[in-house]
Amino acid sequence: MQSALHISTSKSAFNFGSQWERRNEVQTFLPVKQNPCFRRISELPSSFKTSFHFEFEEEKLKKELKPTSPTLLPVVIRQSDGVSRYFWDGNDLKLVSVDGKPIYFDNFDDLRDGCRRLFRGCSLGVRNFLLPREINENYLEYVKWKFLHRVFSSALQVLATQAMFRAIGIGYARSLPSAAALSWVLKDGLGRLSRCIYTASLASAFDTNLKRVRFSTSVVFSLSIGLELMTPAFPQYFLFLASIANIAKQISLACYLATGTAVHRSFAVADNLGEVSAKAQIQTVCFDNLGLMLAATLNIMLKNNQRLQAGLPFVIYPIFTAIDLYGIYQSLKHVHLQTLTKDRLEMIIDAWIQLGYVPSPAEVSKREGINFFSSKGRQKWPIRIGCLNPKGQIPKLSMMAMQSLSEDDYYFVCTEVCFHGFERPEGILLCLREGASTADIIMGLLQACYIRERLPHLDIREWFKVADECKQSAKGDMKLLKEKMIELGWTCKNILLSTNERTRFSFVDD
Repeated sequence: MQSALHISTSKSAFNFGSQWERRNEVQTFLPVKQNPCFRRISELPSSFKTSFHFEFEEEKLKKELKPTSPTLLPVVIRQSDGVSRYFWDGNDLKLVSVDGKPIYFDNFDDLRDGCRRLFRGCSLGVRNFLLPREINENYLEYVKWKFLHRVFSSALQVLATQAMFRAIGIGYARSLPSAAALSWVLKDGLGRLSRCIYTASLASAFDTNLKRVRFSTSVVFSLSIGLELMTPAFPQYFLFLASIANIAKQISLACYLATGTAVHRSFAVADNLGEVSAKAQIQTVCFDNLGLMLAATLNIMLKNNQRLQAGLPFVIYPIFTAIDLYGIYQSLKHVHLQTLTKDRLEMIIDAWIQLGYVPSPAEVSKREGINFFSSKGRQKWPIRIGCLNPKGQIPKLSMMAMQSLSEDDYYFVCTEVCFHGFERPEGILLCLREGASTADIIMGLLQACYIRERLPHLDIREWFKVADECKQSAKGDMKLLKEKMIELGWTCKNILLSTNERTRFSFVDD
């Protein structure tokens, strides 16, 4: 009796019940004791059930959705050939232009509309070919002045190369061809060696004084083209003139390559640095080809007059050089760098203390300019980051400031005597300790700027009291100032310092 009443608890028994529940919708007509072979035939494959279920739902959806009146849907697609919008005509979904007018040429109005659309499509195609998809407002102005710079610079380079070939041709009559080839190789080798030396000596200046170095080397590049244009007049000095010109061109090229990434990053508003760099190369190639065409056109116009063709470079050189440098100057004015240097941070802090707001990168860039002629020496109580100059006169306050240092201090502020020619104006020095963070640099410079604001009315005997009050003010402003800077797009992760500004001191607790 126990064996007859035994209920199996094996997995197969319970599995049979769960399978019966899953197939309940399909096999409701099957009895429990049906022949197993018929039960296997009645089971449906999972793929067939899925497709059957999908087709059933699609038919059901078609019956429920009745044709509605034509309407424009709130979805717009912007492509290179124009702007389109999705349109429901009652039965089907279509993509039509925004104005909804197809291009016909039955009358003058339709022809004019078609030409306007064709021009718009071509302009959008050129725009997408030359410019990144996401750019800031000053990028177009930068490209406009870059176009002016590259076209005339490329034309001058073509004429300079032509002049150097002419100079080598004159030298062939007096020397062997191998000597001319050796001269060409020597000038290239000297140029590349000078490029390495220049890049190694001014590595940090490419970050801290980008615009000044970029414009200075552009002037040097223009002068090098002038030297190359002079080689036909002095063929006996070809190696000397060509070597100096090539050294100047290699230095300018090194600066252009070193500063290019920082310039492109300032325009990468959507972190699309790769796209901005690629578009910059396309722009350079296209603009340089236009300059080559300009130089070729001038040569073709004067091909029948060799004297005018030989004197052409000397006539157009000052004109093209002035346009080239003006284009560079204007393009650099539209480069708004978001990185922080000592000078930019000082401008921001001065505006914060005096006016109560943080200037944007565009405002600082406008105030900074090219800064070709530095005015640090003419500023009253200038602030310098570095260490005390042992060759100069060290004020007693500097010694007292160093004595008051503790293990928790990562900087100290003191006065110093600056040397600018025969003048010895007093200045403020910010000394940084090894391991000082970006926050320490910002707070130290903020404290120094607060001290400078109170120096005209400060009794020197109250220096340490005022310095402590300014430090407390700097601590109170630090958080809000940094938040405002980040909100306006400033990169507050690092402060770019020059080689002299990176000098740090170590604390020794004797």
